[in-house]
Amino acid sequence: MKKALAFLLAAMMLVACVGCNTNEGTEPTPTPETTEPATTPETTPEAQNTEAPAAAGSVYYLNFKPEQDQQWQDLAKLYTETTGVPVTVVTAAQGTYEQTLMSEMAKEEAPTLFQVNGPVGLANWKDYCYDLSGSAVYGELSSEDFALKEGDTVYGIAYVIETYGIIVNKALLQKAGYTMEDITNFETLKAVAEDITARKDELGFSAFTSAGMDSSSDWRFKTHLANLPIYYEYQADGIGSTAAIKGTYLDNYKAIWDLYINNATCAPAELAAKTGSDAVAEFVNGEAVFYQNGTWAYGDVSSLGDENLGMLPIYIGVEGEENQGLCTGTENYWCVNSEAAEEDIQATLDFLYWCVTSEAGLNAMCTEMGFVIPFKGNLPAANPLVNIANEYVANGKTSVSWNFPTMPSEEWKNGVGTALTAFCGRLGLRIRCGQQLNENHVSSCRGGCPPTPAFLFIRPDRTHPLLIA
Repeated sequence: MKKALAFLLAAMMLVACVGCNTNEGTEPTPTPETTEPATTPETTPEAQNTEAPAAAGSVYYLNFKPEQDQQWQDLAKLYTETTGVPVTVVTAAQGTYEQTLMSEMAKEEAPTLFQVNGPVGLANWKDYCYDLSGSAVYGELSSEDFALKEGDTVYGIAYVIETYGIIVNKALLQKAGYTMEDITNFETLKAVAEDITARKDELGFSAFTSAGMDSSSDWRFKTHLANLPIYYEYQADGIGSTAAIKGTYLDNYKAIWDLYINNATCAPAELAAKTGSDAVAEFVNGEAVFYQNGTWAYGDVSSLGDENLGMLPIYIGVEGEENQGLCTGTENYWCVNSEAAEEDIQATLDFLYWCVTSEAGLNAMCTEMGFVIPFKGNLPAANPLVNIANEYVANGKTSVSWNFPTMPSEEWKNGVGTALTAFCGRLGLRIRCGQQLNENHVSSCRGGCPPTPAFLFIRPDRTHPLLIA
């Protein structure tokens, strides 16, 4: 198996080199533990009196989500204090999880617990996934829909359900003369955004935050925003793979991206210097009304006050979208390393069960991390953005499923990101007829060059982009 992994590592690195980011090669390091665990009196081992099965082994969790690193560190420490079982949590740097996982799995002390993002991610790691079908944690799932399985084999278990859309500063929206009820489709979103832009000097704020396209933020657009045209094409054509994409809703994708970058806190050509942190700061400082992100971002925006926070669906101009809800799903599946020692496998299974059944584990995941978890013990959400998402469902709106886990590779996503950044003029790049974008993405236009940068949407073969002038 180790030889097979080494071959896989080499092969995937060759593929991934086209889509390298600035974080690539970053070595994972455990977050330093604080001298005292971040627990309340209610979550101390003494107060909890939580019992957990003791195991002879240990747990090594390679965590995907940097925003919950500290909570996982605290929970691991609490579990060790409660059971005596060592639990190590290492969090990969943003945008480097797959590379980090390949590197760590090739080591002697490999992770016993890791993540895949869905069927595409599973394809690379299936041989390293322990069958969870007979495990206690699998029995705690609220629905089998949250299991990543083939036949009777359970390769992974989702551990969080998340939702994203356009987060709204309702106070600023009201100051501009509008309410949430005024925005029901792309046409009305566009009208409101462009009106705010026309009056931004008078109002003192813009419609949208800047679109940060660095590795800390580009996933919001190359995957989350791109999910919308993929979702609607899947629905229209009854397909479930990006290999069959024709680009039916490419015009719609271009339209929402146009709206974002032309009604933002800065000009499109200035976006090269913007990051995800800039977008957060602009939103919480009252510089913009709209900010695309998800329920996980509540901690970043909570300073505005729960009463001032709303969420809108990402409308792209598709017929019937008045009945569209928010984008809800998961790309986070726990997998247990089948190559680990038997006692470490058992220790890992015990840890997972404790996380989703004990008072301390549920409090950490549902309250401190702000997760909606697909397990029987899920607690009512303290996160108001989660409650807003639930209201859309209760009102009969159709949630948009997460289809971006079916994107063929990180390279494919990076190609989409490159197209987006080229279109808005980032990196000083203007696409002209026949100009090479990079070795895999070449703009070509017949009948003359467009007056503005071309907009590319990369096909799954990564060599023939769709082009819109």
